[in-house]
Amino acid sequence: MTNFPTDKFQGIETPFYYYDKKVLLATLDTIKAELAERPNYHLHYAIKANANLEVLKEIQKAGFGVDAVSGGEIQQALKAGFEAQKIVYAGVGKNDWEINLGLDAGIFCFNVESLEELRIINELAEKKQKTAKVCFRINPNVGAHTHANITTGLMENKFGIAMEDMELAIREAKELSNIEFIGLHFHIGSQILEMDDFAALANRVNELQDRLESQGIKVKNINVGGGLGIAYNDPDGKPVPDFKKYFDTYAQNLKLREGQQVHFELGRAVVGQMGSLITRILYVKNTHHKQFAIVDGGMSDLIRPALYDAHHKIQNISSMEAEETYDVVGPICESSDVFGKNEKLPKCHRGDLIALRSAGAYGEIMACQYNCRKLPKAYLM
Repeated sequence: MTNFPTDKFQGIETPFYYYDKKVLLATLDTIKAELAERPNYHLHYAIKANANLEVLKEIQKAGFGVDAVSGGEIQQALKAGFEAQKIVYAGVGKNDWEINLGLDAGIFCFNVESLEELRIINELAEKKQKTAKVCFRINPNVGAHTHANITTGLMENKFGIAMEDMELAIREAKELSNIEFIGLHFHIGSQILEMDDFAALANRVNELQDRLESQGIKVKNINVGGGLGIAYNDPDGKPVPDFKKYFDTYAQNLKLREGQQVHFELGRAVVGQMGSLITRILYVKNTHHKQFAIVDGGMSDLIRPALYDAHHKIQNISSMEAEETYDVVGPICESSDVFGKNEKLPKCHRGDLIALRSAGAYGEIMACQYNCRKLPKAYLM
């Protein structure tokens, strides 16, 4: 079990997010080492996973860029010190003010998801006498072995331009006076652990590139998105994802043309394992049918279990007694406010601290104030 700095937790109001700086830095160092061998590979951290300012500053120090999906994320990235030229901006519903923000900041590119969006970007850029660099997000119709709610690369999903319309989009972009077409963008989903899924995407990109080249169309940049998952059930055994295997999969399967640059948008894999939601037991309740450990953290603080049926490893970091079986539940007035059922934990007592592991991604950033609860704070230690 991770040695939590419980002495530093004294006086901190629960629930709160604990971010292990050593794990974050080890992860960043591993990615840097892999990318050092591939100078044409570039990482844009998917800021939607975790936008905590202190965390972002560490990622910025590592030299990475940002993948943003809103104007607010662009603003947070700039606040953290990221270079605008390393920011890519995706999203199916970009507001005019968000597009204008990207144009004024001089971001690297817009990942465009429809022809209508392309035309609006051109109009707004023309008013500012600027040229917007764009990549087209193409829906590759490649499935991923993950939860249905976090697949993004199928024809039924709302994301991207259909493959059938790829040439049409590129031709129109080349005719617009304030648009510069610079590449193709793809993303098939999240929490993917099977490398075959990424190999399938690489092969689809190869097919599309061959198709474009037969028409004399060359592509400068290929953005394959992110999606690499983490070991939710083994955060101590696998604190850093297998980035070598991930990047090797693309190196072995993606047929790049001379001078092409490859962009990645990893989020969860960068920050997921560094974080834990620390919550305190309020009551231990026995109903004769079930034994509940009722904690002060709820689905408003960590929504993934309620939203995706996700499971986070649960640890009692205060007790060393013999294990008993508990349902670990929160205080929210919803039956879905459950973190785990039939969990084997050291005997629980009122006041014990419970750690919900692997919560560095899509935890703090998705927290809400349902039931008029306060947002949890976060600490990088």
